[in-house]
Amino acid sequence: MRQRFKQFGYYLIIIVLLPYVITVFINGPSITVSSHVDGTYVKVRLDKKQSEEAGRQGADTDSSNISSGESSVAELPIEDYCIGIMAKEVLPGYEKEMLKAQAVLVRTDIYRQIEKEGSDIVLEDSFWTKKQMEKAWGVTKYSRYYNKLRSAWRDTEGQVLMYDGKLAKTPFFRLSNGSTRDGKEVLGKKYPYLKIIECPLDIESEEQIQTVTLEDMDAEVEKCDTAGYVLSVRVGKEKISGEEFRTNCHLASSCFTLQKYNGKLRITTRGVGHGLGMSQNTANEMAKKGDKYEEILEEFFEDTELKEVTDIVLLNQSK
Repeated sequence: MRQRFKQFGYYLIIIVLLPYVITVFINGPSITVSSHVDGTYVKVRLDKKQSEEAGRQGADTDSSNISSGESSVAELPIEDYCIGIMAKEVLPGYEKEMLKAQAVLVRTDIYRQIEKEGSDIVLEDSFWTKKQMEKAWGVTKYSRYYNKLRSAWRDTEGQVLMYDGKLAKTPFFRLSNGSTRDGKEVLGKKYPYLKIIECPLDIESEEQIQTVTLEDMDAEVEKCDTAGYVLSVRVGKEKISGEEFRTNCHLASSCFTLQKYNGKLRITTRGVGHGLGMSQNTANEMAKKGDKYEEILEEFFEDTELKEVTDIVLLNQSK
């Protein structure tokens, strides 16, 4: 009888361990040392609507430590937060390889902020909660689009872009005017990997040229950069940046011209966004042609390297 119990125990152990043994045999033992750094919790700023939502149904937003006021601070898993940024910033119909590239850029930017300001930083990047995604995409499409973003995030788990041993600056935007901008011209600092990249397919987009008409004002474009984006505008006696003028006037792009027309001010824009870093539209066209996310990142961030966040953490701990 005792022998039978021992045999039964052996069989039970084999049954329990068999799936693990098969997985290791197929994928190799490396799966057992996953860093899971993307499970880290971060403090994020919620806007007024998100605060109200979190107060009513905190479980749906995965939030805690809610404070009162027009906005509030919550703790979210970095995965949820970054997927929320992606959901707000990309079109859900984008190709998977483009979404992987986008995931790396978002992750790099968030860890760059954390590295610069410390783990107690309250991250201010605008994002969508799951409720907002559902409202934007509709109930029927929500699961498919969310799973697509999550898959891109997890397929690149822990990966960030590095340049010269430091986390790279990784801006992105929707659509260029035909080329991206030079990092030094825009930011006043030398970013060798932020170069002017030709994006001819962006010119073919239906969103390329947009026109708005505003009440007349005393405004004049004073300076543009090499790529044709506005650097400074004179408004009355005040001088402001092209990006500030774009924000104030709710323009699609920082590449624009001003024209007096029938007592109004007609503004024509080219592209969508600030024009620095990765053009999402061109990245998506590259993905359609079969380019992998590593190739997309190399195109827009030349000479950068893909690294694991855990490598950076270990490196910092050794200093």
